[in-house]
Amino acid sequence: MSTLCGNREGRFACRRLCAWRRAQADVKVLHIIAGLDQGGGESALYRLVTDRSRSTEHVVISMMDLGVYGPLLAVAGVRVHTLHMPRGLLALRGIARLWKIIRSERPDVVQTWMYHADLVGGLVARVAGCSAIVWGVYSFNLAPGMMSTRTRAVIRVASMLSGLLPRRIISCSSAAIAVHGQMGYDTSRFRTVHLGYDSDSAHRDSAAGRRFRREHGIGDRDVLIGCVARWDPQKDHLSFLRALRIVAPAHSFKCVLVGPGMTKANLALAEQIEETGTADRVVLAGQVDDIGAAMSALDLHVLSSLGEAFPNVLCEAMLHEVPCVATDVGDVSVILGETGWLVPAGNVTAMAAAIDTAICGMRDRTAWSLRGVACRRRIVDHFSLERMVDGYHVVWAESLEGAGR
Repeated sequence: MSTLCGNREGRFACRRLCAWRRAQADVKVLHIIAGLDQGGGESALYRLVTDRSRSTEHVVISMMDLGVYGPLLAVAGVRVHTLHMPRGLLALRGIARLWKIIRSERPDVVQTWMYHADLVGGLVARVAGCSAIVWGVYSFNLAPGMMSTRTRAVIRVASMLSGLLPRRIISCSSAAIAVHGQMGYDTSRFRTVHLGYDSDSAHRDSAAGRRFRREHGIGDRDVLIGCVARWDPQKDHLSFLRALRIVAPAHSFKCVLVGPGMTKANLALAEQIEETGTADRVVLAGQVDDIGAAMSALDLHVLSSLGEAFPNVLCEAMLHEVPCVATDVGDVSVILGETGWLVPAGNVTAMAAAIDTAICGMRDRTAWSLRGVACRRRIVDHFSLERMVDGYHVVWAESLEGAGR
């Protein structure tokens, strides 16, 4: 080994060998996340810690409550602690409890998820004696107006500490690294680990899709366009609705909006639907428990976001053999490949043209079905759960170098 490490190339090979060996070793990873409600980061955490291909011990801390995923994690045998902090706010009692949990658990690695947990969890973990800290970044558009003033303040402070506090920073999107570099983050600490999916647990279920359609008054033969996204400025539902207004005179179709806030009680959404004159086309499904059934009901999925890093929803749609029209943000082009339609963010005309092309393409049902199969194949081939798990383990191993293990 001394000969191997005797020059620069040898030292690099030695470090990679050590990282590989650590990646194979048993480690205890403590995850800190703001909350466990539905979301891209939350679902990625769930898939990661419930994977049984490694003997890694995982412990999860939610800074708020159990949310949606807490009970599911418990059923899977993962220990979950809750701090019951108010959303977006800190509580001294919660910080003290966080410190006690870290001291008690004595993890090898602390993995934090998203900005608030990165900053607070990283600082408390360092004070509690853990130096192998890995941040998780899952956003792309950091422009003013796209997130709260408080979150932007957290990002600014985190950027100043990014070269000191975490040993590594995992981004689910390679495109997001440059964006965070512009905000002052130390880009040398970043590693890209794309999100991964268990294809065995996600597949098109025609019967479930038909049930979903019946529950929402949608006919089996209706062309159904869907958008699965929470109510948020970054999702830009207004551009999507305006595109539908352009397409409507030429085609017969229905549109279903799925996700938190997609209900009649959302007055701002109701105003957008009225403004665009799409009330007779749009069905509001709200948040649903069975996303697979909703995806299986769709003919086409549209992502109209102004900013995404690596949107889970596209991969979920494609695993259910649903072709997609999506805005060119983050790593969306990497996800779609040649299977769908890429349009500039905020460009209503381009989005309408892509939707029109897609609907016309549905007339050849055989070709459309083959496109759906190609969508699934792309996710299975390029974004497997195994790849994601391996990626996290390698980064955790790198973070342990020089950390006393």
